[in-house]
Amino acid sequence: MGSTLYNKIYLGRRPLLGLTRTQLLVLLGAIAGAGIGWYAMRSLR
Repeated sequence: MGSTLYNKIYLGRRPLLGLTRTQLLVLLGAIAGAGIGWYAMRSLR
């Protein structure tokens, strides 16, 4: 088919297990928050 417009369109393949960038940032934020909370609870003992 050559270099057509159809070949240049992003076909919906998503990187990293189908997560969008926003979902990835939310996930990383949740993991970081949980880690900070765990560290705070551990340091208070």
